[in-house]
Amino acid sequence: MALLSLEQVSVAYDNHFILEDFNLQLEKGQLLSLLGPSGCGKTTTLRLIAGFLNAEQGKFMFSGQDYTHVPVNKRNFGFVFQSYALFPHMSVYDNVAFGLRLRKLKEAEVKKRVLRMLDIVSLNDFEKRLPQSLSGGQRQRVAIARALVIEPDLLLFDEPLSNLDANLRVNMRVEIRRIQQELGITTVYVSHDQEECFSISDQVAVMNQGKIEQLDHPAAIFKYPASEYVARFIGFGNFISFENRNDEGEDIELSTKGFNFQAVKRLNGAGNKGLLGAIRPDDLQLLVNVVDSKLVSNTLPGTVQVSTYLGRSYQYEVETELGTFTVNQEMEEPFRQGQRVTVYFPKEKLVLVQ
Repeated sequence: MALLSLEQVSVAYDNHFILEDFNLQLEKGQLLSLLGPSGCGKTTTLRLIAGFLNAEQGKFMFSGQDYTHVPVNKRNFGFVFQSYALFPHMSVYDNVAFGLRLRKLKEAEVKKRVLRMLDIVSLNDFEKRLPQSLSGGQRQRVAIARALVIEPDLLLFDEPLSNLDANLRVNMRVEIRRIQQELGITTVYVSHDQEECFSISDQVAVMNQGKIEQLDHPAAIFKYPASEYVARFIGFGNFISFENRNDEGEDIELSTKGFNFQAVKRLNGAGNKGLLGAIRPDDLQLLVNVVDSKLVSNTLPGTVQVSTYLGRSYQYEVETELGTFTVNQEMEEPFRQGQRVTVYFPKEKLVLVQ
């Protein structure tokens, strides 16, 4: 039985539904990320779980109990905000202790818990410091400690790393995953950054216009997006619309405009549905001296239109009869603009989406 369950939930602003007949389940001890662009409903979902919003209809179940109408202060949930939301006039110690003192715990117990939590987030010697004297990453760790010290039943993160620079974001996401696994706390994490979500999550829900397009393990979503929307969102920048499909052989046979392609038939069906082929720029290859692409499966003749140096590789825009494709390829000597090439689509990298 799932620890957390949203059942047919709908949320509206000014008679406009942000979530409608929305369903979500989360197992105890897992970290689930809600991933998607601004306006997709991920923050609304988080605020609904936290109790900041009320559902128009549906039910929120938590640990076998109906939490649909339980007020925020009665939910033992920890919330980490994008803006840290620390009290500027309070020390690190007092910020972390705030929730415990609201619960009227004895000061000896408060001290024991606060010092333990500061140790977990690696801020042992910072208890007397004020927030303005801390770096962004240190402030975020104080916010995490404050959320965790109350020993919450559920931990909620709302874009917690968006205010940090790139290197610090990488370090902090490692810390968040370490702390979550060390404590075994069930967590819902909201972000628009796919790399961030994939690196720390047990499950990822890719959201679009208030609905979950795909909910799966990060590696499964990365390799086998279930829809065109998910594929585009996670970096499958190249698409082919096929006219015909034959599933009778060992591989899936595809064709369009006289060109033949093959895609690997996967046992679980992932990446096998539909007539739209998707492939990442890094997975395409550029070849020369292919005699006739219509006689060789998974190849297209084309002309290099644009060449861009990326550091480790070159990125090419290649015009073909089936459209323009983006190809990233490492090489010593780049192809020239206007050069004739053949684009090769490895069948094991070609994914079919709906």
